[in-house]
Amino acid sequence: MDMFRGRYQHTIDPKGRLSVPAKYRDVLAQYEGHTVVVVPNEESLEVYPLEEWERIEGKINEQSQFDLEVRKLGRLYISRAKEVLLDGAGRILLPPDSRQQAGLQRDVTLVGLGRKHFEVWDRTRFDEYERTNGDALSTGFERLAQLGV
Repeated sequence: MDMFRGRYQHTIDPKGRLSVPAKYRDVLAQYEGHTVVVVPNEESLEVYPLEEWERIEGKINEQSQFDLEVRKLGRLYISRAKEVLLDGAGRILLPPDSRQQAGLQRDVTLVGLGRKHFEVWDRTRFDEYERTNGDALSTGFERLAQLGV
């Protein structure tokens, strides 16, 4: 199965639509349906194929409903998730509150994490993140070596 790879710079149009890069659309085509889930995290908007999001929800739902951390995660993260459709032109309509929570306006960078989702960042915010976290790359390589990669 293909993965989300690479970075792409795009713009959100005045109606709030984001064109998904062809390579990412190819990955999404491996899943049933045209639905993706968008959920803001603290710095960006995460985009999951519906099937992958349902796996996450399933794992969370297996936890005790009385676990305070799990409940907090549900209230502050899971509750923000919204289903959106990939249209025939390969665009997704990003809900206004999701865009606001993720700090997205017009110019964005799509970041493939290689896994089961990609992120949509405000372009300036991502540039700043990369600039201030560049030193972490060498530490990350050391961690990968410890894991035997």
